Amino acid sequence: MQPLQIVENIYDVGVQDWAVRDFHGYKTERGATYNSYLIMDEKITLIDTVKAPFTEELLRNISKVTPLESIECIVINHVEPDHSGAMPALAKACPKAKFYITMQGKNEAIQHYGDIFDFEVVKDGATLNIGKRTLTFASMAMLHWPDSMATYSAYDRILFSNDAFGQHYATSKRFDYDVDYGELFYEARKYFANILWPYAKLIERAFMKLSALDFTMIAPSHGVIWKRYIPEILKAYLDWGKGVQDGSLVIAYDSMWGGTEKLARAIARGAANAGVVVKMFKMGATPNSTVAAELFTASGFLAGSSTLNCSMLPNMGSLLIYLKGLGAKGKKAAAFGTFGWGGGAQKDMEELLEKSCFDAVEPGFNCKWTPQEADLEKAEQYGYDFALSLKK
Repeated sequence: MQPLQIVENIYDVGVQDWAVRDFHGYKTERGATYNSYLIMDEKITLIDTVKAPFTEELLRNISKVTPLESIECIVINHVEPDHSGAMPALAKACPKAKFYITMQGKNEAIQHYGDIFDFEVVKDGATLNIGKRTLTFASMAMLHWPDSMATYSAYDRILFSNDAFGQHYATSKRFDYDVDYGELFYEARKYFANILWPYAKLIERAFMKLSALDFTMIAPSHGVIWKRYIPEILKAYLDWGKGVQDGSLVIAYDSMWGGTEKLARAIARGAANAGVVVKMFKMGATPNSTVAAELFTASGFLAGSSTLNCSMLPNMGSLLIYLKGLGAKGKKAAAFGTFGWGGGAQKDMEELLEKSCFDAVEPGFNCKWTPQEADLEKAEQYGYDFALSLKK
């Protein structure tokens, strides 16, 4: 059986990775896909490749449509190994093929795989005629690597967007209208939060470039293909790029003997009574990437930890280091927790929150040993007041 034709003479020859659960710290509970697209034209062209362990499957998929040696053009939109892992095998199997790539991509590919390719370096706005189709290359630098670009086929009105508009979402269905809408947009938001958040300010500039293109399909390198919900995902990306917030509060904490957990629950009650949507996560039981996905559109963040060895618990340290890497911006934050003989957790958490570029690190809330009724009442009031400050 041949691979799916997404439009006439363009085949989805990529693979689903149902088993993957980690993408350098981003927990991919729904797996991932590595999308590759084969264009049958006068010059047979492949757009992107797959992660190295799936090379054989990619070659088999292509071979069901055309002999490997018939491929003349291979477009490499991005050289990160989950996209480019099959490049060395393709160089051997497709002796006539020229690899179209940015200069940054060429340099990176040589570092990864050696100087074994016939490269054609393309600049922003460059075109490639392959027969009926002329492909246009659009630089997407730092979305999310310096080498990143998108490829546009005016003939098919398809944007091959690489990482942009992607989702780590393995599914046997290939189009947006065939999957659950809520799941799809959650995975798209989670992907943006964990991959593109550090570069969100570049989205508007990229959209100015893409707005000149007339496309009715977006074919990313991860997840399903956008067709019905293109206006919705474009609006979402613009909002996410601008840092639009939903007014909610994320509380993430870890606890040794339950004291900090009691504070977290009291703070959450107070915030909820102020009319704010609260989402609370216990670290160790929750992946960092899940918290990032929720925090991305939230307005406030509270980090809680018991004191251990004059610092925070390791699970909270892991989360705050992860958020520091994402450069969380535009939100109020504070720390809370419990301590015994001496403190330290709150101070260390506040330092990391400041390094994560939160707009304001507010005074936190702390108590000694197990919180008593009076402490819990103060914690509830603290949550209420903090939530009200998010509305100002």
